[in-house]
Amino acid sequence: MISLKLSRFPLMALAALSLLAALWAGLVRLGWDLPVPVLNLPANHGPLMITGFLGTLICLERSVALMRSWPYGGPLLAAMSSLALLADMPLPAAPLLATAASLFLVAIFVVLCRQHLSDFLLTMGLGAFLWFVGNLLWSAGYPLSRVVPWWIGFLVITIAGERLELSRLTRLSVISRAAFHVCVGVFLLGLAISLWAFGSGLRLSAIALVALALWLLRFDIAWRTVRHVGLPRFMAVCLLSGYLWLGIGGLLCFLFADLFTSGHYYDAVLHAIFLGFVFSMIFAHAPIIFPSITELAMPFRRAFYGHLGLLHVSLLLRVGGDLTLWAGGKKWGGLLNVLSIVLFLVNNIYSVRAGQAEEREAQ
Repeated sequence: MISLKLSRFPLMALAALSLLAALWAGLVRLGWDLPVPVLNLPANHGPLMITGFLGTLICLERSVALMRSWPYGGPLLAAMSSLALLADMPLPAAPLLATAASLFLVAIFVVLCRQHLSDFLLTMGLGAFLWFVGNLLWSAGYPLSRVVPWWIGFLVITIAGERLELSRLTRLSVISRAAFHVCVGVFLLGLAISLWAFGSGLRLSAIALVALALWLLRFDIAWRTVRHVGLPRFMAVCLLSGYLWLGIGGLLCFLFADLFTSGHYYDAVLHAIFLGFVFSMIFAHAPIIFPSITELAMPFRRAFYGHLGLLHVSLLLRVGGDLTLWAGGKKWGGLLNVLSIVLFLVNNIYSVRAGQAEEREAQ
C-alpha cells in the first residue's frame, strides 16, 4: 500500500508536465514567439491536455478510490502516451498507449458497477467508454476534429455522472432523472450518427449538451451550497459558471457544426467546453481531489477566486475574439487563459504549504 501511495506523486508530476507542455503548445499555436523543443508539439496540444493531463488524473483518482494495484496501469499508460508525444515518437505509439489507458478506466468502472450497480456509475463508465472509442479513432488515423467530440463526451459525461451521484442529496424525481438519461442518450446517438454524417450527428450531440447544461443548472446541488461560505460557496460558483460555458459551447457547436475542423469558430467551441466547463470543474474539485490523492491538506483561500475570475474574463476575451474574427482578442485571451491556469497551480501550491504549516503549529 505504501508503494502505491508513493507511485501517485510521479504520476501526478507527469500529469503536471503534460499540462505545462500543452499550455506551451497552445501559446505557440496562438502565434506567440516561443521556442518549440519538439517538432510536433503545437499539433499535440489537444492530446497532451486530454490524455496526458486529464486522462492521467482521472485514471489516478479512480485507481486510488478502488485501492488495488492493477488500476494504476491506467494512469501509467496515459502518462506514457504523453511522453510518447513529447518524445516525438511515430504514430500510432501515443494513440495506442492512450487506448490501453482508457481500457483500464473502463475496467475500473466494470469492477465498481459489479460492486454497486447504479445509474451514476454506469454514466461515468460510459464516459470512460467514449474516451476508449475516441482513442480508437485516433489510433486509426482519424483527424483530431473527428476524435474531439468523443473526448468531449468522455469529460462531459464523466463529470455529469459525478454530479448525478451528488444529486441524491436533493432527492430527484423519477422524471428529472429520466430527463438526465435522455440527454445522455441523445448525445450518444449524435456521436454514433457522426461516424457516417458528421455534421448532422454533431448538431444532435450539441443539442444534448445544451439540454444537459440546462439540467445541471436546474437540478445541481450547487444552488444550495452557493448560500454557504468558504469552500462550499467557491465550489458552487465554479460549478454554476462552468455549466453556463457548457451551454454556450453546445450552442456554438450547433451553429458551427459544418465548420468543426479548424479556425476561429472551432477554437471557440473547444475552449468554451474544455476551458470554460472542464477547468471550472477542476477548479471546483481540486481542494477535495488533491488531498484525497496526496493526503496533503489544501485549505480554502479566498485567493482561489483570482484564478477562477481570470479564467472567465480571459475566456470571454478569447471566445469574443473568435466570434468577431478579432485575432488579437483570441491571442491575448489565450495568453490570459494560460496565466489563469498557472495562477491556479501557484494558489494550490501556496495553499498546500499553508496547510502543512498549520499542521505543524497544531502539533
